[in-house]
Amino acid sequence: PNYSFVHNATIAPSTSYYDYIIVGGGTAGCPLAATLSQNSTVLLLERGGSPYGNSNITLLSSFGSPLSDPSPTSPSQRFISTDGVINARARVLGGGSCLNAGFYSRAGPAYVQGVGWDPRLVNESYHWVEEVVAFEPPMRAWQSAVRDGLIEAGVVPFNGFTFDHVNGTKVGGTIFDRDGNRHTAADLLGYANPQGLNVLLHATVSKILFRTTGVARPQAQGVVFKDSAGVQHRAYLKSGPKNEVIISAGSLGSPQLLMLSGIGPAEHLKAHNISLLLDQPMVGQGMSDNPMNAIYIPSPLPVEVSLIQVVGITPFGSYIEAASGENFGGRTTHPRDFGMLSPKERTPEALAEAIEQMSNLPDIAFQGGFILEKIMGPLSSGHLELESLDPDANPSVTFNYFKEPEDLERCVEGLQTIEKVINSQAFNRFKYEGISVQTLLNMTASNPVNMLPHHANVSMSLEQFCKDTVMTIWHYHGGCQVGRVVDSDYKVIGIDSLRVIDGSTFHFSP
Repeated sequence: PNYSFVHNATIAPSTSYYDYIIVGGGTAGCPLAATLSQNSTVLLLERGGSPYGNSNITLLSSFGSPLSDPSPTSPSQRFISTDGVINARARVLGGGSCLNAGFYSRAGPAYVQGVGWDPRLVNESYHWVEEVVAFEPPMRAWQSAVRDGLIEAGVVPFNGFTFDHVNGTKVGGTIFDRDGNRHTAADLLGYANPQGLNVLLHATVSKILFRTTGVARPQAQGVVFKDSAGVQHRAYLKSGPKNEVIISAGSLGSPQLLMLSGIGPAEHLKAHNISLLLDQPMVGQGMSDNPMNAIYIPSPLPVEVSLIQVVGITPFGSYIEAASGENFGGRTTHPRDFGMLSPKERTPEALAEAIEQMSNLPDIAFQGGFILEKIMGPLSSGHLELESLDPDANPSVTFNYFKEPEDLERCVEGLQTIEKVINSQAFNRFKYEGISVQTLLNMTASNPVNMLPHHANVSMSLEQFCKDTVMTIWHYHGGCQVGRVVDSDYKVIGIDSLRVIDGSTFHFSP
């Protein structure tokens, strides 16, 4: 779309005034900006560029390419958690919806009730989103075999194609249309009132500005941001009872920006010479990432390129999903990073050798797919800390995968279910005869999927396989949680005119 309200931040005046200032144009910031622009003036600041015209983002066949691009202009910014798991954060208008595998599902009714949202309003909002970004996926041979295998494995009932989150096996929605083109949260800006919205790209916010004199408690009054040329700009709130700064910078960006602005654990901020505005020890706490563990299955038959389409929603808290085709084996993506093939050594020599080995493999080595399981919740959590004062730098993040025994139990049960799918009648033609699941487990574990030490013969212990082969499914959350950092209206506790609205407020991923 040719949005008249999207500009490069270099054109911004040195000082400007708005009713609302939203930091972060991702899956929360874009729909928020579109909605608020109906009756107010809104500034949306995004540190990345536009997703439009970038085939690596748009085409399903290019999935993984942005994730394996480490350049400073990439829409994806790589980070490695202290746990040793390779991860990515979005740096593009549309946020994570420009990078992820595009599975679309509604939150379960129990989730909506648990977080205290208005169910009627939630259901209305779903339709608003689905009209623009959600589609029914084309079910081809490999995904159909996984679907039938799940039913055979007892993940029942079969619920057909539905956006709803219900126990059993279903075909979910996708943000890729029938032509294999991705639709992202940036498309929701099509709902905006063009007169009410200004979107600035390549605008990195370094701090929130506060009024502290003549007010009962600190009050957000604006932000400082720099453009791609390094020039600083200030944006202020107009005076008005409802006007606010809204932080939607994601689970890493939102707690990071609060800390850089003086809201966070006093000792930690002092160590970085940040002057304290509010001692808030819970900023950066409760960081969680749903662990993903996958089994790679080489196929004797050619398989379609597919991302997540079928899901088995088990009663024990594990979700079974699948993806297939060359772009998951590392052929169209860069072998050095994405997915299942990521060299343990990060030296140029090791990378060159790995790429050489990959390019010499026959095509048949990439014919196949993954069946993966993801843990509900999870229960395990960690924390985030600043590494530097640079708002573009990654903070240090610890997720503590499988710290809670229940998460590990769910992983094992999930893998046992995957084993049943692989051994099902329905899936039979997509696996080589005589290759046992134990062999597949060892084969998968021999690939360096993370920076963790690996153990030999992991097929003897599914617990060890879970720990050794843990990856992200990019659903990390926490850092500004409801009841800890923000109240039930998402207002930052102890501060006026400031909210956080994004995945950093979640205790569990929906």
